[in-house]
This record gives sequence, C-alpha cells and structure tokens, in this order.
Amino acid sequence: MAARRPRGRPAHADVLTPAEWRVVHAVQHGLSNREIAARRGISRDAVKYHVANAIAKLGVTNRQGLRSWFREPRHSALGRREKPQMNTVTLGPLAQIARTVRDIKESETWYGKTLGLRHLYTFGSLAFFDLGGTRLMLSAQEQLAAESILYLRVEDIRAAYELLCSRGVQFAAAPHMIHRHADGTEEWIAPFNDPEGRPLAILSQVKP
Repeated sequence: MAARRPRGRPAHADVLTPAEWRVVHAVQHGLSNREIAARRGISRDAVKYHVANAIAKLGVTNRQGLRSWFREPRHSALGRREKPQMNTVTLGPLAQIARTVRDIKESETWYGKTLGLRHLYTFGSLAFFDLGGTRLMLSAQEQLAAESILYLRVEDIRAAYELLCSRGVQFAAAPHMIHRHADGTEEWIAPFNDPEGRPLAILSQVKP
C-alpha cells in the first residue's frame, strides 16, 4: 500500500515562501500592512499572516527585526551570483534621485512635457524619468518628504552593505529587492542616513 502524502503544501526549498519574501521585502522598504495589501492586491489579514510566519521562521522578535534581517532569496538573481571579495567599495555613479509628489499624473506631465525629461515608465504611484543616465523617481505621497533621497550605485550590494556596516554606517533596513523587471533584472536597495539625518541608499541592479 502506497504511503499517504502529508496534508497541506509541500515544504518550500527556501527559508521563506515567495509570498513571504515579497511581504518581508515590502516591510523592509518601510511599507505598512495597508500599503502592502494595496500594492500586492491581497487582504490585510493575508499580510499579517505572512509577517507573523516570517517572524516565527526567522527567529526575530518583531517587525523591526524583520527590517534588519538580511538574506537573499535562494532562487533570486542576487542569490545565484557569487559574492566577490571586496576590501573597498566604490560608491557611484549616482543611480537615482527620489522625490515625493502629491499628484503623480500632474507631476508626470510637468516633468515629462513641461521640462522635457525622457519618461522611462510608470508603475502604480511611481514615475521614472531619465536625467542623462541618472534616474529620477517620483513617488506619490500625501506627506511630502523634506529631502530627496540619493541612491548610489554599487556593483554588489551584499559586499557594500557588509563593508559599510563595518565602518559604522547604520542602515535603516537590510538590503531588499524592490522590483523585478520583465527581463528578470532585480533592483536591490539598502537605505541609510548621513550624519545630519539626510537620506541616502545604495542600489544594485542584478541581471539574471
């Protein structure tokens, strides 16, 4: 007689399921449960469920612990890339500048047609433009940020993160994937502040 298969879903090969990874990365990006639910098209209860599962699996104590936890998904482009040995980190060139706006459609028209910037793409409440090789990201928010965020490009975000941590840089969140393009290219960031509290981040684009 054949052995019965255990009930429920089979164990996932990675430490988190794909849905849990997406929610954890959104938490690390500073999004609330309501914002995650809206962006992912799921209920708030589903978000809470994934957050609770991740906290239990990873052995962290709370949401802040999730923000500081770092590991790349097993099957991500970053997870498959061999980590280089880096004793120095080259920050730059400037990869992206982020600015908050109240009305994304109005701002998209103003930056694109009035200023004549080349529109790259719009994704929900985000609009991207080209500034001669540097990307401008407009993000619609009710409360406008006082400072623009400068994103500095690095070749390998894992090595850059570890080295900057060893130099005393305090990151607001561990490296996390914020977007996967249609061609499989992943965008990873890790935010931190300068001594005056102004926001910066390191950014890495990882091709499959």
